[in-house]
Amino acid sequence: MDLLQKVSEELQRGNFREVQKLVQEALDARVSPSKILNEGLVAGMDVVGEKFRKDELFIPEVLIAARAMHAGMEILRPKLVETGAKLAGKVVLGTVKGDLHDIGKNLVGMFLEGAGFQVIDVGIDVPTEKFVEAVKSHQPNVLGLSALLTTTMPKMKEIIESLHKAGIRHSVKVIVGGAPVTEKFAKEIGADGYASDGASAVEKIRQLIE
Repeated sequence: MDLLQKVSEELQRGNFREVQKLVQEALDARVSPSKILNEGLVAGMDVVGEKFRKDELFIPEVLIAARAMHAGMEILRPKLVETGAKLAGKVVLGTVKGDLHDIGKNLVGMFLEGAGFQVIDVGIDVPTEKFVEAVKSHQPNVLGLSALLTTTMPKMKEIIESLHKAGIRHSVKVIVGGAPVTEKFAKEIGADGYASDGASAVEKIRQLIE
């Protein structure tokens, strides 16, 4: 079986030691780091994402696969940097002020990393000005905002308005999510997109930055 196919399959099984070993084998066999990333790790996480969306996999299994992906990335990341391989994009993620939930946000981050994105996680209970600062300093393609409480949802609108005031709204796509958040709400507050879970967030972000 093809080495990269093996990487993908072992990642889906969550065999992190095997994934590390196979990634190293592929590098030793002079397979390019970006090819290992895209055809091995990203391909594996794409399958995990698809199964998660169809309820064929659940959060614990996704976390195990994500751990295997991180294990592979530990070996691959320095090589990607060395070869100047292009990442899929850069995303800043955070949970808005007043909200301490992070499971959904963390899952989105894992799926994005698994899809080859650089993720800057600014944490939970994040004030509006910190999001604006993160967009200015990191210059991401996308800003992802999470809220799990209806009382904190208005913060999303406030952040988008603050990006306008700072003159940087045009430079970044904004995607929102969280249990009470809907597609309709995303449109009302002027966000560029909405995602209900980690797998669909990857899909949406890929569309937004095409």
